[in-house]
Amino acid sequence: MRGKSHKGFFITGTDTGVGKTFVASGLLQAFKSLGMSACPMKPVETGCKTKKEKLVPEDTLRLIRASGVDEPLDIINPFRLKHPLAPSVAAELEGITIKKNRIISAYRSLSKKYDVTLVEGAGGIMVPLYKKYLFLDLIKDLDLPLIIVSRPGLGTINHTLLTIEIAKKKGIKVLGVIINHTTIIKKGLAEKTNPQVIEKLGKVPVPGIVQYSKSKASSNDIFRIIAQKIIL
Repeated sequence: MRGKSHKGFFITGTDTGVGKTFVASGLLQAFKSLGMSACPMKPVETGCKTKKEKLVPEDTLRLIRASGVDEPLDIINPFRLKHPLAPSVAAELEGITIKKNRIISAYRSLSKKYDVTLVEGAGGIMVPLYKKYLFLDLIKDLDLPLIIVSRPGLGTINHTLLTIEIAKKKGIKVLGVIINHTTIIKKGLAEKTNPQVIEKLGKVPVPGIVQYSKSKASSNDIFRIIAQKIIL
């Protein structure tokens, strides 16, 4: 498939801690298993720890391991920040200027080389990237369709529908919502009915529900199914 068509996707969450990086890693591996070359991109990573006087972007490195690509870290992850805050706040505290053109240039460079380029945001789409420039604006500037990762339980309908609504108002295509279980929970009525409600009211598909599992094989199967639905 390499050399024929190049697809890009932006993956966001309804909130922090919904498992965006886990889902993105699973999708990268799934695309590879389907015979495609797949590359991640993490425009900005905050909350980086310092090792040997350098900021280490753990989420970005996890994405790189999942994809197996050999690209300069500064291309895959142009900006790294120490404080675990919204990028705009962390950048201001650290005296860093986040330049959208550098991010866009890096994405275009990667997207020409791979069948699939998966860009992961930080938090949700209304998180400020720099000053008044939001991730929502970056998605629009990159002209990418959106994949939303959401929680399974109570409250997720509100957060998910708000994310879908604001994305659509900006003219961004929402490919679907992936519901991700980050822990073992007892499934109640909310968990059982949320997917149907989101599909009906949000008018977007739920291509898959990722159950919490310690089995890598089990996770691989669901991500392969989701990847096939997304790539069509």
